[in-house]
Amino acid sequence: MSLESVKAHFKQWNREKDVMEFETSSATVDQAAQTIGVVPARIAKTLSFRGEDDKAILVVAAGDAKIDNKKFRHTFGYKARMLSPDEVLENTGHVIGGVCPFGLKKELDVFLDTSMKRFDTLFPACGSTNSAIELSCEELFLYSYAKEWVDVCKGWEVAKVEEEPVVQNGKN
Repeated sequence: MSLESVKAHFKQWNREKDVMEFETSSATVDQAAQTIGVVPARIAKTLSFRGEDDKAILVVAAGDAKIDNKKFRHTFGYKARMLSPDEVLENTGHVIGGVCPFGLKKELDVFLDTSMKRFDTLFPACGSTNSAIELSCEELFLYSYAKEWVDVCKGWEVAKVEEEPVVQNGKN
């Protein structure tokens, strides 16, 4: 059902046919990068946190980025506490490995980390453990109804990683 909710979400922009479904898993950053044929940094991973008043928030970051607790607390005003797998499913409607900011079960605040801005396009999941879509940063911001760009990650290279051609191991 989750993949279908994402395709329904993209229908308003006539992009539902751009969702790629793969024969192999794309559940982790490394699996997705291998399946799509890109560097792991170009995988846009969606992380879910417990926000104020226990309302969930989503932070989408580059595949090579890690949450910086100090930056997170400075930006949001509270400690970064990730949701349990059950809470992720309850709030997003997506299983771990397919979590994305599209076709959400509940209306959640979505934030995009600046670690992604070094790429022309990225590949977020699409609600299942074997799907993705290629989007520019502007499209990701628009389609996810993001509130704003934030700087809450560390461990990623500031210099733009050279992009290699995409080899799609799946069907559109």
